[in-house]
Amino acid sequence: MRQNPIVVSESDADRLRALLGAQDESAHDQAHLHELKSELERAIVRLADEVPADVITMQARVRVRDLATGREDEYTLVLPAEADIASRRISVLAPLGTALLGYREGDEVEWRMPGGLRRLAIVKVTRVEPPSDRAATTPGAPHGGGRSSTPRAPRQAVS
Repeated sequence: MRQNPIVVSESDADRLRALLGAQDESAHDQAHLHELKSELERAIVRLADEVPADVITMQARVRVRDLATGREDEYTLVLPAEADIASRRISVLAPLGTALLGYREGDEVEWRMPGGLRRLAIVKVTRVEPPSDRAATTPGAPHGGGRSSTPRAPRQAVS
């Protein structure tokens, strides 16, 4: 688990909690789904326009560099129904999607996959926020706090 809580928009948190609640206990990769649930339970939930622009959220496009090979790839983090690996649209419920959520430009992510541990650097985050996010919020949402833009020690994602 990360040392610092993730920052998510209220609408993303609601959608992700609904997805996790609908998952069958026998679903594949329960370990990383449990990790995502734990991250959401301690997340800082904010209005979309209060989430820093360099944080990976749903619908964010993220460019990552494999630290072992130097290869760069770009993905868009999406809900499972929108996932399409050929279009580089990765589900937030996939191990890599779970690992990326909430990280920032400059951070490093460790991701365990069947072939072994991969380390990725977050090179660039580009976000487009849905306009309905502001209308779906409640007064008194938490303000302030959040994660520092200083890179921190990577965490280990479980596949």
